[in-house]
Amino acid sequence: MQEVYEFLKAAGTYYLATDEDGQPRVRPFGTVNLFDGKLYIQTGKVKAVSRQMHENPRIEICAMQGGRWLRVEASAALDDRREARVSMLEAYPSLQAMYSPDDGNTEVWYLRKATATFYSFGEPPRTVTF
Repeated sequence: MQEVYEFLKAAGTYYLATDEDGQPRVRPFGTVNLFDGKLYIQTGKVKAVSRQMHENPRIEICAMQGGRWLRVEASAALDDRREARVSMLEAYPSLQAMYSPDDGNTEVWYLRKATATFYSFGEPPRTVTF
């Protein structure tokens, strides 16, 4: 999990895919955090991505860095603890202009049942689970 976190953090932007009535929805994301032994992402409750993850928590993440890329298949689980929201916002101070731990909008989700596959040109894929 640490390696996945470091890859996503270094990439800066990754792409999160959700499902909406059988239609894939993909958008750029940039938040990733380690908290309480889990890998977290963040969004706002008012966004369609939140509704989509509530309806179907199966997601995929894809990121590229240099000549390597990463694909993560996981189930997103909402963590409604204030401490988890605080940790994410401390890791991303720039978000504090739009979100706060007690605004009723900030959501943090951790990845469970995750399979992460690292790819690169000329090397066989390597898979880790967490």
